Amino acid sequence: MSLTPAAAQVAGTAPQTTAASPDTIKQRAQELEATRAQQKSAAELQEKFKAEIAAIGQDRSKLNQQLIDIAAQVRGVETRIGDAEARLLPLDSREQRIRGSLDSRRSEIMEVLAALQRAGRRTPPALLVRPEDALQSLRTAMLLGSVVPELRARAEKLAEDLSELVALRKAIATERDKLAVDRDKLRDDQTRLAALVEERQRKQSSIEKDMEAEGARAITLSRQVDSLQGLIAKMEQDLASAAKAAAAASLQGAPATLNGKPNLGALKDPARMTPAIAFASAKGLFAMPVNGVKIREFGGSDGAGGVEKGISLATRAGAQVTTPCDGWVVYAGPFRSYGQLLILNAGGGYHVLIAGMERISVNIGQFVLTGEPVAIMGTKSQVASILATNASQPVLYVEFRKDGTPIDPGPWWAANEGEKVRG
Repeated sequence: MSLTPAAAQVAGTAPQTTAASPDTIKQRAQELEATRAQQKSAAELQEKFKAEIAAIGQDRSKLNQQLIDIAAQVRGVETRIGDAEARLLPLDSREQRIRGSLDSRRSEIMEVLAALQRAGRRTPPALLVRPEDALQSLRTAMLLGSVVPELRARAEKLAEDLSELVALRKAIATERDKLAVDRDKLRDDQTRLAALVEERQRKQSSIEKDMEAEGARAITLSRQVDSLQGLIAKMEQDLASAAKAAAAASLQGAPATLNGKPNLGALKDPARMTPAIAFASAKGLFAMPVNGVKIREFGGSDGAGGVEKGISLATRAGAQVTTPCDGWVVYAGPFRSYGQLLILNAGGGYHVLIAGMERISVNIGQFVLTGEPVAIMGTKSQVASILATNASQPVLYVEFRKDGTPIDPGPWWAANEGEKVRG
């Protein structure tokens, strides 16, 4: 049995395995050239950023402000990318369902297309290659009365599905265009941020000559303890840089308040070397240290018969981690089952513990500001207790402690974007 030209056209949309054509080879060469151009552009961009940073010179406040601002931009773009991907999921799913429905009705579609061909002036376009053209042909045929009455209802249903498919394709294309722009911006912002972080740490190492030795000693000391509280005590007693940071935290005292409320204006000073706001009075003001979805709550089951002492956030691979508050770094490195661990002494007997990152970009003894970039997430979970649940995403663990005891961090998180403190 031979197919009509219209039927053959629909059948011809089935995938076929063929050798690479000259066009395919040319396309691959173009893609390779585009990748090389992108790499060259990234390198040029990095050199430009380094020149900008060199112009800052020794102005610590300008460097700090740029770090905080670019880190905030990175996290903002991460949020937009996550939102766009969430919007694309149902669109892609709906497109697949409609295409599946059309595919399952091939015989019906062939009848309608064959009728159009018999009554029309030209061969209808391939339905699943250019649904826009097929929809236009179908609408024109119905307006001209070219569709036989017994096929009209099916033609109208087909036109409805095609119309939705065309609208979905446009919506998906728009979202993907926005996503591509944001991904390019994220890449550029991350390049700039990496250059700024490198400069910050270069300046820090010129101040703290023994940072590398201190870091190695910290890891050695960490192997001598088996609890977080033991680690904090060990660092602040036995490690010179951590002890110096702890002493600064205890001697500083609580920052002054205005009419009993935190002085948020103090956060605007990027040159500060002590906390702008007392930790105890900052409830409802902190931003989460990373963009993510909370998967474990303080006080909930830890899956091993105990209770959670902190919260866990599932994040994007490579997500930027920033500090929720001002504080001194008293530990930065691997520890037991926590992966990479960062501990901040926030003053007033408070410590903030952040774990599960792939790479930490600050050193022990360093003072960091609210919103400053301090670490990068990897591609999978680094925390053993999370790995046990087969979590495929990277997960950040956050714990607050007061005088050595874990406390519920819930009251400190801002309820909405407008309430978060920023440097």
